[in-house]
Order: sequence, then structure tokens, then C-alpha cells
Amino acid sequence: MARYTGSVCRLCRRENMKLFLKGDRCYSDKCAFDRRGYPPGQHGERRGRKVSDYGIQLREKQKVKRMYGLTEKQFRLFFQRANRQKGVTGTNLLVMLERRLDNVVYRMGFVNSRTQGRHFVRHSHFTVNGRKVNIPSYLIRPGDAVEVREKSRAVQSIGDALEAVVRRGVPQWIELEKDNFKGIVQSLPVREDLTMPIQEQLIVELYTK
Repeated sequence: MARYTGSVCRLCRRENMKLFLKGDRCYSDKCAFDRRGYPPGQHGERRGRKVSDYGIQLREKQKVKRMYGLTEKQFRLFFQRANRQKGVTGTNLLVMLERRLDNVVYRMGFVNSRTQGRHFVRHSHFTVNGRKVNIPSYLIRPGDAVEVREKSRAVQSIGDALEAVVRRGVPQWIELEKDNFKGIVQSLPVREDLTMPIQEQLIVELYTK
């Protein structure tokens, strides 16, 4: 399936929660979800039909998949890897998604959204432990240092994102050296660090039927 290129605000409205796909706009009064907090479409305001168990599970999977900006194939591959690991499959899945480089640079405050993070990673704006990495799905490990490349530090959108990072906050498992355009992954995130309302067990139930 091709990557979604339509209005991302429709995705938030469809999932009935803010997915923070447009950076600072999601915190402003221009946010489409705040202005029209009902599903998109001609009959969005009148929808009230009963949803099946399968429908609930599907919506949860779609929500997380859209939150991290993945295709169905990419998301399923992450689930399969998480299922092979020791521990709780749902937690393993969320931790792996958080470890993606495009997500980590977003969490560090170098970009305003994961979509922008993916774009900037592909254009080689970041290094990991001093080495250029341009793969958005690259999995960060504890102790890794992620930096904005010297020639990229003048990019205005990176500076603007760092100025706005106070509003969003930096997770406890990340140490941000704002003046040095550098972030260090202190440890892997744990389930308690992921504050978004996600019911990962529903995703596990969907894929293990």
C-alpha cells in the first residue's frame, strides 16, 4: 500500500484523538481536531453505530500505525519482530517503534513531527555516534548519541523545533543538550514512559487471530 498523502488532520478526526501529525499546529487553535472533533465525511457528525470487537481492534492498530507514519507492511514486520522477542509482545512493539530514528529525533525536539523527522533523516541531517545515518527505521540503542550535522544546524525549521520543545517536553529516557544540538539515549523507554492512550493488547489480539 502506498503512503498516505492526504490531509493528516482527517486521520486525527477518524481516530477520535490528536495524533500530533502537524507539529505546532496541533497545539494551536487552528487544530482541526479541536475545531471539528467528529469523524470526517458527509455523515461524520451523525455516526453512532455499534462497533464490533474486530472494529475496535482494527481502529487501535490503525491509530498506532498512523501515529508513527508506517505502512501496513512495515507495521506488520515490526509486530512480527516484537512477537519473536522475550517479554510482552505489545510492549515490545511500542518500544521498537519508539526506537526508530525518525521518532527519536522527534522526541529530542529536533523536528516538529515524525513525518518531518523521516524527511530530515532521509536527507542526512543527523548523525548517530558521529556517523551519518539516513535510514528512518534505524533502531537506536542505549548510549547512542544523536546530533544535528554541523552544516544542518542553520536550518530554520530545526531551530524553530528546538525553541518549541519546551511545550512538548523531552522523555526521561533521553538527555537533550540543546545548545550542542545533541541528544543522548540514556536507556530504552519503558511502558510507563509512553503516555499516549494506546491499548497495545488489542493490536496483539488482532494479529494473532
